Amino acid sequence: MIRSTKTTLKFSNKNKLDNLHLFLMEYRRVVGLFIDILWDMDKVPNLLPKEITSQISSWLSARAIQCAGKQSAAIVKGTKTKETKRQFMINKLNNECKFKQARKLEAINNKLKSSKPNINEVEPVLDSRFVKVVLENGTSFDGWIILSSLGNKMKIEIPFKAHKHFNKLSDKGQIKQTVQLSKKNITFLFELLEPEQKTNGTTLGIDIGQTDAISCSDGQQISKDKHDHTYETICQKLAKRKKNTKAFKRVELHRTNYINWVVNQINLDNVKTVRRENIKHLRKGTRTRRTLSHWNYGELFESLDRKLNDLGVQVVKVNPTYTSQRCFSCGWTRKSNRTGKQFKCKSCGHIDDADLNASKNISLDLPAISKVERLKQLNRTGFYWNVLNKELIVPCVQETILE
Repeated sequence: MIRSTKTTLKFSNKNKLDNLHLFLMEYRRVVGLFIDILWDMDKVPNLLPKEITSQISSWLSARAIQCAGKQSAAIVKGTKTKETKRQFMINKLNNECKFKQARKLEAINNKLKSSKPNINEVEPVLDSRFVKVVLENGTSFDGWIILSSLGNKMKIEIPFKAHKHFNKLSDKGQIKQTVQLSKKNITFLFELLEPEQKTNGTTLGIDIGQTDAISCSDGQQISKDKHDHTYETICQKLAKRKKNTKAFKRVELHRTNYINWVVNQINLDNVKTVRRENIKHLRKGTRTRRTLSHWNYGELFESLDRKLNDLGVQVVKVNPTYTSQRCFSCGWTRKSNRTGKQFKCKSCGHIDDADLNASKNISLDLPAISKVERLKQLNRTGFYWNVLNKELIVPCVQETILE
């Protein structure tokens, strides 16, 4: 299992930073030249032969050119794979007579097909042929990274200071002699042992939302941080920022930090299994508010799953259909049961927070609701959805079941 962490370059002097920036600029230029050569090839090899690498003229060493070629091949292959998937979806939509959606996707595909990958954000990934990480040293720094074999007899020694996350990964695993470079940061990789899966414990249901980022079936509910920020207020700030500006990226970083903070607040002691929502394509084909469009549930799930995996907790993904409309107390499922954050059962009168009620339902092993049953829209009039009966119970047979 590989985990990564970033450290800053601010402890390096101007000469070292200038040399590093010079290397980054030349590396990206070489990557761009390789992409130009590979772009029109039908089959891109993983390792570029000498016939291709010899076409590049650069002061970089032969090793560095080979490394840039390998990274360029991966970039081109990844772009081509996405193009193939888009074309598959276009054909599928046409076969399903969804011509309007197919035309929109085809326009996007044609636009991306004519544009090559942006090399300005390419970050070199250097392995042990170029990198030596020295942790034990007699200086005020926690370690040094020695970069060599870059070309032009260039050798860069970069100091760094470890932070909390770095030390946590260092205690759990072994640092790899591989780094990823950018203008401001260095990313380290750690190889960790796979954790043992828990065999004893309880099952916890987790529901996510905007107002309360995470609600758990045991009553845990995480919303505001110490600065009174919620997921919703952060999304509102993002909605007011122009995309790709420095202000927008600052709030994006704030959102990521908030998500990680939320996940770390969950008490998972004595929890063996977590059942969480399996949300996919939530906003597909629908128009949503700008605030909701910045609700990145994918990033939240990724952070949550990573923590659960590190702790050896099993993850079960549950279809969230009707879980927010079902009464945990009696099983009565109806759309009008929920009004915003409040849940009140129209059958038994049970009152609860809507997200907490949903998380309790997610924790149960309820029988799946098929697509055919969903299309009947039984939730408009209401039905009983319980574990023991293994079937949906409409109101007309309620008395028989209760007897």
